Amino acid sequence: MNLTDRDKKYIWHPYTQHKTVALPIAIKRGEGALLWDENDKEYIDAIASWWVNPFGHSNKFIADAIYKQLTTLEHVLFGGFTHEPAVVLAEKLMETLPKNQQKIFFSDNGSTAVEVAIKVALQYFFNKGEKKTTIIAFENAFHGDTFAAMAASGISFYTQAFQGMFIDVVRIPVPTKGNEEASYSALREAIKNNNCAGFIFEPLVQGAAGMVMYEPESLDELIRICKKNNVLTIADEVMTGFGKTGKTFACNYLTEKPDMMCLSKALTGGTIPMAITTFTSAIFEAFYDEDINKALFHGHTFTANPTGCAAALASLELLQTNEMQGNIARINQRHLAFQKYIESHPKVTTTRVLGVIFALEIKTKNQASYYGTLRNKLYDFFIENGVILRPVGNVVYILPPYIMTDMQLQKVYEVVENALEIV
Repeated sequence: MNLTDRDKKYIWHPYTQHKTVALPIAIKRGEGALLWDENDKEYIDAIASWWVNPFGHSNKFIADAIYKQLTTLEHVLFGGFTHEPAVVLAEKLMETLPKNQQKIFFSDNGSTAVEVAIKVALQYFFNKGEKKTTIIAFENAFHGDTFAAMAASGISFYTQAFQGMFIDVVRIPVPTKGNEEASYSALREAIKNNNCAGFIFEPLVQGAAGMVMYEPESLDELIRICKKNNVLTIADEVMTGFGKTGKTFACNYLTEKPDMMCLSKALTGGTIPMAITTFTSAIFEAFYDEDINKALFHGHTFTANPTGCAAALASLELLQTNEMQGNIARINQRHLAFQKYIESHPKVTTTRVLGVIFALEIKTKNQASYYGTLRNKLYDFFIENGVILRPVGNVVYILPPYIMTDMQLQKVYEVVENALEIV
């Protein structure tokens, strides 16, 4: 019995309707930007396996760091204890984060990083004796699958089974080109009519919404409005962090800085689950008190796992090399060239590029369903042609590992272009 058949017997996969979906592809190994299945078919991983593998699969530099840590200290509880990998990682992150970020809190994944930020925003005001219970978020946002993160997300079919069980969230439009004033006005109204504790956003790029992009100046204005009204700001950089937008963090494009940042995915180079939420000193001070009840009572068993910290340190080191920064710039230039080539295609409505992110929208008569026929047809075509891409409705995006070669990128572009002919 092959792996796929054995998988079917016991495993429940994420975001999957098992009655209608095809069986999963069994991957047996990976190297660089490539994966091979159990039948030795080769695939180019053009989305870095859900945006987590910027340095490619089976990266020896990260693997060696993990091995060294495993043979020294694999794990120790973080309640009442600390260890060098966590301390060094915090020190290294402080060198790269916006200067207003001064404290970091470890957790397990992107959803929990967001969960921590939202809980902190709500408790911050509680600790100060103020009642603020509402969170502001963008329309069509996606912040994760735990309850507060899910509440802040706006893609309805992910959350419709849980309506009525969430914290209070009010939504505002994304300040895309031509929609900026409507977004600013909606934010002011939301703050005026609700007791708003925080505003959470995906900075510059909404990933799960189809790589929807907007300008730094617009986000700066939204943050300024929040600051004037004592509303905390949360930058969800789970997807955008660690080079995806061309800078280490999307927030590096901003003049204004958020009060909190959420990090995960590429943090450990796609090796070990880990997440971090960062805070200003002012936020930490609201929890620093003789009163035990003002502490942040949140934690995870594998908080600050030493092995994960070692992987994150190796990933940071790789990211900061001239070679990797050059790769990010190279991919950006290749994307811009492909954008110029494909944007006039009769079946393409819009294209957009930021850093290593490329997206195009396919012209359709009706709005394409998130997991609808068009999306599935495209996905199957890409897989048949040895390229892993996961379209979002009628949006095809590319977000490759930074080590992807020009030849591999060219194949991805060609397969995307050929896919337009089957639409």
